[in-house]
Amino acid sequence: MNTKELAVIKQAIINEIEGFEFYRLASKQAENEESKNAFETLAQEELVHIEWLKKVYENISHGKDDDLILAYEVEAPSPKIFMWGNIDRQKASLAISVFSIAIQMERESVKFYDTASQNTDNDKLKKFYKTLSLWEQTHLNQFSDEYEKLKEQWWDAQGFAPM
Repeated sequence: MNTKELAVIKQAIINEIEGFEFYRLASKQAENEESKNAFETLAQEELVHIEWLKKVYENISHGKDDDLILAYEVEAPSPKIFMWGNIDRQKASLAISVFSIAIQMERESVKFYDTASQNTDNDKLKKFYKTLSLWEQTHLNQFSDEYEKLKEQWWDAQGFAPM
């Protein structure tokens, strides 16, 4: 396997570590237990991505890329696993900020994995990257939907809801 493929996976690991740290910080800043748990769940999902990517890196660097396909076939999580309704609407400013940053992070992750998928000749890695992109897209959609709800509620609470 070439060094380009390994570099992509190393960067993906760093990206996922950044996501983990961000969600962990958001969890620590959360003002109620439900919000804390929601962000901690996201942090734990990022850890799963990190472990997968480390295994993929290990396999590729040791010439075991044939082991990739079955070991990492995973469907994107169901939107039901998140309880965003538990975010404290009275103190939505922090939540809005967190969701806005999360949207940016997830959007960049989708782009990163889509680009990685397009730029690899390894069909197994291509499929793996597409799986990760789908997972990140699911998060992006969830964050975007919730962000819009929070934004409307925040505007209303500030007395300048759009007409």
